[in-house]
Amino acid sequence: MEITAQMVKELRESTGAGMMDCKKALGEANGDIEKAVDILREKGLGQAAKKADRLASEGLVSVEVCAECKAATISEINSETDFVARNPQFQALTKDTTAHIQAKSIQDVETLNSSVINGVKFEEYFKGQIATIGENLVVRRFETITADANGVVNGYVHSNGRVGVLIGAACENATVAAKAQEFIRNLCMHAAAMKPSVISYKDLDKEFVGKEFIALRAELEKENDELKRLGKPLHHIPEYASRCQIGEAELEKAKKDIENELKAEGKPEKIWDKIIPGKIDRFYADNTVLDQRLTLLGQFYVMDDKKTVEQVIAEKSAELGGKIEIVKYVRFELGEGLEKKVDDFAAEVAAQIG
Repeated sequence: MEITAQMVKELRESTGAGMMDCKKALGEANGDIEKAVDILREKGLGQAAKKADRLASEGLVSVEVCAECKAATISEINSETDFVARNPQFQALTKDTTAHIQAKSIQDVETLNSSVINGVKFEEYFKGQIATIGENLVVRRFETITADANGVVNGYVHSNGRVGVLIGAACENATVAAKAQEFIRNLCMHAAAMKPSVISYKDLDKEFVGKEFIALRAELEKENDELKRLGKPLHHIPEYASRCQIGEAELEKAKKDIENELKAEGKPEKIWDKIIPGKIDRFYADNTVLDQRLTLLGQFYVMDDKKTVEQVIAEKSAELGGKIEIVKYVRFELGEGLEKKVDDFAAEVAAQIG
């Protein structure tokens, strides 16, 4: 397959790798860009970058949380320009639409369009807003999460309206749920900034973890080559990338290695039980880099970066007198998942004069 300059450019923008490396990888992958990305990353040449040419979609992400923190809704409504996204009428439209979705327990766009708002069908209401605002608008997606008597939900939308998060928690009792409202909102703020993909390592696909682990090791080994040249401390090369790769056998081996290390250091066996827990924590920290990047519970908390979110939740549970468990997580970032159209200029001109 012919490797075009456009393909090389796209791969280079998505991975940050050099031009010749991109061309070679595309050749190995027979022009398949997704495979070429994997080839580059396995060689430590490509970053875990987002795909090239993300659509710079405009609009707003909106969040509505009911007063009792038992229901929370998030929506993304797109506009054509950022200018309209800053328009007070459009801002009011996004807020009213999100509140309407929550109040009517609407689950999909078809139901939304046929629902009634301010005495008219939503579809007609929305068309009227488009006519008034003067730009095409789209309700792209939305989601509502709810909680029972022993649960709590909360949300956060960043001040620029481009990122929003909802989190739902199951608590030991209604008293803990009521006390946890502000804490859950703080977790939403953390997730808005740190971009976890899932709640826990248990939600990660093992095949995906295996591929990412190969890329992670290659990335660190390549960086170590440069650090060695500069005479700087080297990165630790992990044995694993996620807790989903660490079973009982792997943990037992880690404990044996720690005991052998303590024995070699001449540490008295009677104090090992005081040292080993801290060493196990260090083992997990060194070997769960993917969890720290992708999972809410595995990340270090932005308000106390010495502790993971999981540890902070455990501490808050003890403080409030009952267990708090994160059971639902939704994060919307404006325009994510939309691919920018690559225009064929010649074809476009031909279409206009044809």
